[in-house]
Amino acid sequence: MRLNENTTIGELLDAAPEAKDILANMGMHCSSCPTARRESLAQAAEVHGMDIDDLLEDLKGFLEG
Repeated sequence: MRLNENTTIGELLDAAPEAKDILANMGMHCSSCPTARRESLAQAAEVHGMDIDDLLEDLKGFLEG
């Protein structure tokens, strides 16, 4: 899966359900909420006060690792 700032949480979780754990560890506990599934990673990062580039790097490292 190619992650970018426009990838939705739903797309991420559909492709890699285990990403729910990494999102929770980052403070994104609402990743299973129907509304959150439609949010892009950029939107989620903004809401949670995270840098999108750091979030993408962490997720890519988790998914590739």
